[in-house]
Amino acid sequence: MTNAGTTVTADLPTPAVRLPRRRGIELTLIVVAVLLSVYGYCAVGLAKNGTVPPGAAGYGAGLGVLALLAHIAVRLRAPYADPLLLPIGVLLNGLGLVLIYRLDLETPGDRAAPTQLVWSTLGVTLFIVVVVALRDHRVLQRYAYVCVAAALVLLTLPVLFPAVNGARIWIRIAGFSIQPGEFAKVLLAVFFAAYLAANRNALAYAGRRVWRLQLPTGRVLGPIVAIWLLSVGVLVMERDLGTSLLFFGLFVTLLYVATGRTGWIAVGLLLAALGAVAVGWLEPHVHSRVQDWLHPFASIDAGQGPNQLAQSLFAFAAGGMLGTGLGLGHSILIGFAAKSDFILATAGEELGLSGLSAIFILYGLLVERGYRAGLALRDPFGRLLAVGLASIVALQVFVIAGGVTGLIPLTGMAMPFLAQGGSSVVTNWAIVALLIRLSDSSRRQYDIEVAA
Repeated sequence: MTNAGTTVTADLPTPAVRLPRRRGIELTLIVVAVLLSVYGYCAVGLAKNGTVPPGAAGYGAGLGVLALLAHIAVRLRAPYADPLLLPIGVLLNGLGLVLIYRLDLETPGDRAAPTQLVWSTLGVTLFIVVVVALRDHRVLQRYAYVCVAAALVLLTLPVLFPAVNGARIWIRIAGFSIQPGEFAKVLLAVFFAAYLAANRNALAYAGRRVWRLQLPTGRVLGPIVAIWLLSVGVLVMERDLGTSLLFFGLFVTLLYVATGRTGWIAVGLLLAALGAVAVGWLEPHVHSRVQDWLHPFASIDAGQGPNQLAQSLFAFAAGGMLGTGLGLGHSILIGFAAKSDFILATAGEELGLSGLSAIFILYGLLVERGYRAGLALRDPFGRLLAVGLASIVALQVFVIAGGVTGLIPLTGMAMPFLAQGGSSVVTNWAIVALLIRLSDSSRRQYDIEVAA
């Protein structure tokens, strides 16, 4: 159209832009993660022996090959996945191997790093299997009750075996041990997500209103509460307070996300407080941990020397802002749990507050990316599953870090990726694989709309 010699054209719609896949960014970050892990491995050898460890090249090659295979699986099967999830898992796993190797040098007769590397290989293998075989996360919703049945069986099995350090959470056969509760938490997350997704409207709007809380009918809420009570009851019998707290937090978090009712958070906190007080007074093993938490230096005053929590606090204090340096700390004095429950104390002493903060930031990014994938997904099951898996990591980090630093009583759980524990590292790789599948679906749905 022309007007006084001026040509005016109609505004054209802005073409939609397809999302970048960002696999090159992921590969670059993986290379950085592997190099940082190898640097830490070499730093430990130089600090302890004055030379680069002879196995540094093999360690770097092994970790690099595992990370590259995982990256290829993501590139081929989940090209839209979040590019930060896999590098964070590689870096945390590599740092955990470095810290375990550093503590192995203090205990020549008890080397855990080679075994942990084998478990890490199994974990990455499971990661690849999940990414390649699970093309659509919604398939898991069909097997919700199979998952919960398998979870309850796994939780019950350790009752049949002798207690270890006061807790019945391991299965030990011919020198081989696994912790079934680690696998059960993922299966319960699938069940909770599937059940709440199918009944979220009834949970939020049906039933009676008491004060400001909308109570659903017993027919809807009864089955999931029964499953939760049964799983927590088994865990109390096993004296595993940490996993009980984890399951309870997962249950309340998903219930809140499914219904949007803040009253469930208040009810959850009240029930958690009542349960903690009851178990703390009635169960001797848990009661002793509560007493150690209330009086961490009581053993020193009694002339018996520092206990594990006191040694952990001393390690954090010795680390200061920048740490003593890898290989130059004394956290091995904590005792038998230095490579598992208290490995965070080694990180705090030798990497300092700055290094410890960086580790927490990595965990925070992992959780945030999981929540972001959940927010972007449109199907209720995928949204709840993403939030549940990310919340498992968040709750574990809080419970473990809180116990080691004296914020809450000790629980005896393993720090994700860092601590010695085969079942833990395999399960955490499965969680990362599921989050990658969910993040791929969340971005793929947008790209499909743009292409259409």
